[in-house]
Amino acid sequence: MSLFKPRYITFDCYGTLINFEMANAARALYADRVAAEDMKAFTDAFAAYRLDEILGAWKPYEQVVDNAIRRTCKRCNVEYREGDGKSIYEQVPTWGPHPDTSAGLAKVAKEFPLVGLSNAATAQIPHNIERIGVPFHAVYTAEQAQAYKPRMQAFEYMLDQLGCAPQDILHVSSSFRYDLMTAHDLGIKNKVWVNRGHEPANPYYNYTEIKDIGGLAAVVGL
Repeated sequence: MSLFKPRYITFDCYGTLINFEMANAARALYADRVAAEDMKAFTDAFAAYRLDEILGAWKPYEQVVDNAIRRTCKRCNVEYREGDGKSIYEQVPTWGPHPDTSAGLAKVAKEFPLVGLSNAATAQIPHNIERIGVPFHAVYTAEQAQAYKPRMQAFEYMLDQLGCAPQDILHVSSSFRYDLMTAHDLGIKNKVWVNRGHEPANPYYNYTEIKDIGGLAAVVGL
């Protein structure tokens, strides 16, 4: 990608900036109900059902998590206990940043406004962002947009709030399925993929790859 000076650098939050520990939370909760050799299949199914749950009309994130874990238990023939979903959901605001996030963002925050776009509950995400310790211009949530990524409505809400066009931003994410595919479809040409090992590379979507947030400064010429 040629050197680009965006009006805003926009970010996916959970997974990209914040260490997304949903699978670990499920592993801990279901350790007494799922055999060790079956746990990866269980947490993979949980991730798949969370994605499926957000593709329709907006509903509260607590409901997304609870529905997904209930469906996972049914599919895997595992006992669901009332309150399991809430227990996992309530851990979300306790999660902190990846080790590279704070220092990497501090380098670019001096020159560019930082914006988060998160599939988060509006009441939860401020706790995660606060743990990063770097100022954000704004953080928008699926709850505010009334749509979860990867739906276009979430991105359109952010662009409307910022008063800018797709070509004005640089969008940063570790996920193609949640962010970079939709960003491509919306005409957001300037994209960065943080390769955290969540998904395989997909060069069709025309992005700059970095291994962690520490590499972002070089992308914008700092």
